[in-house]
Order: sequence, then C-alpha cells, then structure tokens
Amino acid sequence: MKAIRRFTVRTVLPERLRGLEELVGNLRWSWHHETLDLFRSVDPALWESVRYDPVRLLGEVSPDRLAVLAEDRRFLRRLDAALDDLRDYLTAPRWYQSAVDGDAPAAIAYFSPEYGITAALPQYSGGLGILAGDHLKTASDLGVPIIGVGLLYRHGYFSQSLSPDGWQLEHYPAIDPGGLPLTLLREPGDGAPVRVAVGLPEGRTLHAQVWLARIGRVPLLLLDSDVEDNDQAARDVTDRLYGGGTDHRLLQELLLGIGGVRAIRAYCRIDGHPAPEVFHTNEGHAGFLGLERIRELVDEHGLSFDEALEAVRAGTVFTTHTPVPAGIDRFPRELIGKYFGGSAALEGVPVDRVLALGEETYPEGDRTVFNMAVMGMRLGQRVNGVSRLHGAVSREMFGGLWGGFDVAEVPIGSITNGVHAETWVAREVLDLAVRETPSVLEGRGWDSVLDVPEQEIWRVRRLLRERLVLDARRRLRESWGQRGASEAEMAWIDDALDPDVLTIGFARRVPSYKRLTLMLRDPDRLRALLTHPERPVQIVIAGKAHPADEGGKRLIQDIVRFADSEDVRHRIVFLPDYDMALGQMMVQGCDVWMNNPLRPLEACGTSGMKAALNGGLNLSIRDGWWDEWFDGQNGWAIPSADGLSDPDRRDQLEASALYELIDDHVSVMFYDRDAAGLPRRWLEMVKHTLATLGPKVLATRMLRDYVHDLYAPAATSARAMAADGYAGARELASWKARIAKAWPGVAVDHVESAGEDSPHVGAHLNVRAVVSLGELSPDDVAVEAVYGRVDPSDAIVAPSYLELTAVTPENNRVRYTGDIPLDRTGPFGYSIRVVPRHPLLASRTELGLVALPPTPPGMTNGDLR
Repeated sequence: MKAIRRFTVRTVLPERLRGLEELVGNLRWSWHHETLDLFRSVDPALWESVRYDPVRLLGEVSPDRLAVLAEDRRFLRRLDAALDDLRDYLTAPRWYQSAVDGDAPAAIAYFSPEYGITAALPQYSGGLGILAGDHLKTASDLGVPIIGVGLLYRHGYFSQSLSPDGWQLEHYPAIDPGGLPLTLLREPGDGAPVRVAVGLPEGRTLHAQVWLARIGRVPLLLLDSDVEDNDQAARDVTDRLYGGGTDHRLLQELLLGIGGVRAIRAYCRIDGHPAPEVFHTNEGHAGFLGLERIRELVDEHGLSFDEALEAVRAGTVFTTHTPVPAGIDRFPRELIGKYFGGSAALEGVPVDRVLALGEETYPEGDRTVFNMAVMGMRLGQRVNGVSRLHGAVSREMFGGLWGGFDVAEVPIGSITNGVHAETWVAREVLDLAVRETPSVLEGRGWDSVLDVPEQEIWRVRRLLRERLVLDARRRLRESWGQRGASEAEMAWIDDALDPDVLTIGFARRVPSYKRLTLMLRDPDRLRALLTHPERPVQIVIAGKAHPADEGGKRLIQDIVRFADSEDVRHRIVFLPDYDMALGQMMVQGCDVWMNNPLRPLEACGTSGMKAALNGGLNLSIRDGWWDEWFDGQNGWAIPSADGLSDPDRRDQLEASALYELIDDHVSVMFYDRDAAGLPRRWLEMVKHTLATLGPKVLATRMLRDYVHDLYAPAATSARAMAADGYAGARELASWKARIAKAWPGVAVDHVESAGEDSPHVGAHLNVRAVVSLGELSPDDVAVEAVYGRVDPSDAIVAPSYLELTAVTPENNRVRYTGDIPLDRTGPFGYSIRVVPRHPLLASRTELGLVALPPTPPGMTNGDLR
C-alpha cells in the first residue's frame, strides 16, 4: 500500500551537535567548501549515498555515530569554527556596506519563478533559475540587501529517465518541505503560519503559506498553495514548475506577483527587514507584482491609478531573458479580463488599464493576447537584456513600444550575466588558486594566472576529467538499468569514456533553436572524429526537453540512439536527469564546452562561462556572451550562416564548420605534446582564457553593474516620486497626461542651416529650426539636432545629439539654434526632432513621443570634407 502523505522525521541531535542544524539551515553550505568538508566527516560513506545533501545526512546518520561525534573534540572544534565563520559572514560589513553611497536602496525585492541554489532544493528547470540562484548567492557574498521571492513546487520540475528506445520519460517525485532546508514563516506570538491570499473569479480565494530559505545573508520566500484553506484545484497551483495549461500558468503567476508582494510585506513586518525600495522582475512571470503595488498606493496613499503607476515604474527593474517570441508568456485577453474584473478585481486597478499594460501595440503585434514581457516593460522604468547582443535583439523585438525612435535609442540596455564562482569552480581549481594566485580570490591580479606552472594546470585538468568519466559511468549504469538492460549488457560501461581523451561537453535545455543534434548532421563524419586512431574525441551530453515539447524529445531520442551504437558508445554518452550536480561535474571535467544555437537566439548562455573558470575552452557560435568576449585566443568561434533563409542549408554549413574546427584545430592542439607530455599551446590558451575572461564572467561583476546602473538609479527615482506625499508621482502623471493630449499640436515647421557651402572638418554648422509647440511651453520639450555619418540611403549611422537653444518665442512658435561640430570627414547629415523633457523621466524616449520634420531637409553638399 502506498502512503497518502509523505513527511520527514528529523533526527534529534545531541546537545553538543545542535550547531549542525544551524549550519544546515543556511544554504551557504551549498557553496562553502569547509562546511561541506565538515558534513562529509560526519559519515563519509553516507555522505556519498545521500548525494551530498546534508539534510538527508542528518536524517539518516545513526545515533551511535552521533554519540561518537559528540565526544570527538577535533570534530567539535571544527564545528565551532564553522559556526563562528557563518555568524561572522552573516553580520560583518561587506562590499555593499562600504562601497555604495547613500543613493543605494535599503532593500531590493527580486522575483523569479525558479531558483537554482543546490540540487538538494529542486526548484529550477534551466538557465533562468540557475542565474537567479547565482544572483542571490552573490548578493549574499557582497552584502547586497536582496529579498528573493518565488514559488515552492511540491513536485519540482521533473526527474528525467529514458525508455528502452531512448524516449524521454518524466517523473514527478513528491517533495516534502520538511525534508528541505526550509522553515515555515510564522506569526510572532501564537506561531501561526503566515498566510497570503489572492482573490479569484467567482468569489474564490487562493491561499498560500510562505517557506523561508536562508541563502547566506539573503532571505528567499517561497509561496506554497498546498494548504487546507484551498480546494484541491487551488492546492495544486504550486504542484509543478511550468506545469499545467494556460489557466494553471496564469494562477501561478498571479500568486508569484501579487502574493509575492504580500509575502514580502508580512516578512518585513515580522523580521524587521527594511521594506524594498526597488523591485526587480526576473522575466515576465512575476509582472503582476506591479499591479499589487499600484493597488497598495491607491488604497494606502490615495493616489490615482496613473499616479501610482509612475511611482511603481520608478522603482521597478525588468530583465528580459529571451530573444525568442515563443519563450514569452502570452495569455488570451479575455482570460486576463476574467481574473482582473468583477469580484476578482484589485481595488483601484481597472481591468481596462490592466489590459492596456500588456497589449501588443507595436506593428505585427497580436491584439488578442496579453504579453507579460510587454507589461513588464511598461511597469518598469529600467529594462535590460542579459548580454550586449541580447540587448540589441531586444531593442529590435520591442522597439515598436517606443515608435518614432531609432532602434538604437529604445530604452533597453544590457548587463551581461555572470556566474557564482564558488558554486561552479572545482575545489581543486580553487586550491590551486590559493597556492599560486591568491590575489585572484580577492578579485584582482588575474594576470598572475599566466605564471601558474603548466604542469599543475594539466594535473588538475586530468583529475577533473577522470572524475567526470567515473561519474558518467555511474550514471550510465543507472540509466541502462532503468531502461531494462541486464548486467551482461552493461559490461561495456566499465570502459566507457577515457580520462586521457579530449572531452567535449554539451548540456542545456532542449528547445529546437539550441540544436542538440547539429553534431549528428553528418553521422559518418562524427564517427570519424570519435574514433580517430591518433586524436580521438569523446562527447558528454545532457539536457531536458519540456514535457510538452514532443520535438525536443525526438531530438533527445535521436542523440540517444546514435550514442547507443556499439561502435561509438564508449566515446559519446547521453546522461539523463540533467541537474545542478551533473552540471557542476560537466563544466569542471570537460576540456571544451560546445554551444551551437541559432544565432542570435541565445540570450546569454552562462554554462560556457563556468567551463572557462575551470580551465575549459569554448567552441561556440558567436551568440550571447561569447559574441562580445571571444577574442580569437580564448577558444574557437563556429562560423554562423545568419543570412541564409534555408534552415537546412544553414545547418549543413554550420555543422561542417563545427566538424572542421574539431578535426583540424581543437583536437590537433590538444594532442600536440612536448617532451614532457604537455600540450603547451593548449595550456597557453587555457591560461589566457582564465586571465582575460575570469574577471568578466563573475557574478560579482554582474551584480555590481546591477547595483550601480539599475538599483541605485531606481531607488533615487522612487524616492523622488514618493517625497512629500508622492508629490513627484502626482506631478509627473499630470504632466504626462497633458503632454499626451497636446502632442498632436507639436510640429517642426522649418529647418535651415548656414555654412554648408564650403564645410571642412573642424568647422561648425549653424542650424536653426522653427517649432510649433501648440499648448506646450519650451520647458516641456527638448529640440535636438541629430547628426553624424550617413549611409547610401541617407540614414544617420551612430548619431550624435545636440540640444538646440530657444532664442525667440513667438506665441506658440519658438525659434531654436545651435552649432553642429563637423568632427568627421565624408558623407554627413543631420535632422531635427522634438521630444518631451522632464527631470523625472529616465530617458527622453520614455513616452514614445517624437516630432520630426515633415520631410528630411535636403543636403546641399553631400560630401563634407
């Protein structure tokens, strides 16, 4: 008989060992090697069998062993030292407390639908969650006062196995929060669990309790709808990550956004934590948080919807993570109307205003859907992509929201992702750094890597490759056993892979654009690479397809069937159930990290960064982060046939380039050894990669960029809006309404310039314009000359801007003038535009309003010399 409920009975530790519970209760252990060493010493064999999960370790360790440890003075000294170190880490000032001025926010709320903290807390599916986990860990290390908000999924994402014919199978093991490093958020006094509630249509209410995870110094609040106050449908809202249909997904996002804000309010009330001044929405799933904050301001401060919207926008940061339209959540408008209208409406938040926030008003937009990313951009005054290329792609995708402006001016910036080194870098690499380059561990002196003895790097790399090979064999044996193979059929696994063979890694989610099977384009050529007599290659592959993605599952089946072939199965393996633990093993043990997406559909792709920090080299299409940081010496760039309209031909060309790079360059360099058996040229590339990429790919760099470029400016804007009873928000909302109403009366009536007849570089061109302002005043607008080099179609390339000066107002017409510097030779041009101007705007493009001359002014001299 199967149990109908599952729960965890915790061990009662001897008094002298109670400190272990304190260590387990803070997930800093997941990246703190000394604490992990302490757990390992509790029972080394058991530590291996529980797969490095300290909660399970303490749940299964024998009373006799605990009694021995309680009398072991050496162990107790180590325990006390670990506790002292944790308490100092949690309380001592860190970077944020000493390096950031008073403009920085007192607290930041960070919302994400998933978090990859550790394999022992399976609340993630892929890169978005892993990034969110690295963001929180780095915030803890730097002392950035972030509060994380997410959902607790009782079945996580899914566990993956394979059928005998290689088809992906999904399993959803139940997760008991009592067996995780979590505590239930409770009210002071009576200790009752905190409850948050979200109104639903037809008078129903969605209730949730709040679990607290401690990520070092950062609290992470996880909302859980599996409570007795809910009916069964409501209890299942947080059953699976990215599970269910459209209604189910919307309910999850309502709980995350609206319920998440309410959970933060409860936590700050109970804990005394400062209230967040900035709210960071990690992708569109949590976008409804802005509507709840608008409701608060309407209800508690008497603001109108428009006034509250300005206050909320000022303190909101929105990060978009996908350059793929299909990856953005879009709901039917009528469904949004149902959940934000009638009895489910948020007080002071009219349903028509909600619908307008998510409307695709740009050309080619679908007016029947509600776009969560579009809402995120309208609710966030500051928007960014996650690599330089992704920022450019996002400006193209969403530029229509700011119609009238060139794509380059669309207010979507970029902060390239980074990775949390302590999580992803092998212990042996860190130990080598302690011995040879201690300054690197303090974030400086990366050039010292160039002086590390090459034989030491090669020794560590061989050790990590061997560890990967042994772990891969263990996983292969488990997988083949699950697929029904007998012991006799698995004998080959003992010799699968080779710790001395060039090892290429490929691990990621399996949507079609990531092209898992590009390497299979020419199977015979791949076989030749794998079985080359002098320069063999082996490939370790992992990845999960979304349960509803039949195409992705077919790609996995194709790769598994090839890897099952007897002639190559010792050289290419697919390892199922890709999770953080397998990801760590692969980025540490692989010599080369391969990535071949359809450019430019990879937003960032941080796994290659993790490999680089472990001494691996990248072999990748120039997409995401690799596009901006590839320098010709830190790996290999696979040529991309971007312009081809025939996808089959494009795949053929790029696969051929991939084979050629591996055969003629990568493997040749790896196996080119000197008299000491060292691949000197390879190791020079490794050292160059570490020295140059090391400081760039760290999440400490990323989070400092967020603090300086987004969080601090957002806090300043939010304070300006809130000052004097939200006078700034009231004034800006009134001004925007007046500008929008009067803008049709703004026009550039006349443009002329002097000095075009004999221009030369270093001179100035005097430009004059007459502008009709209608009901507006010169203080409401900026009149700008836009100038620079022009292309053959007269488009201004990489323009510069000069604000012109108002000289002679004439009723509602104003004459403006200014001198354009002629600072370059060749074809040159200019135009004039009028844009709204207000000190509380983040940019002059914010309203999407611009007035241009009716026709471009003629150029009297096309070549200015």
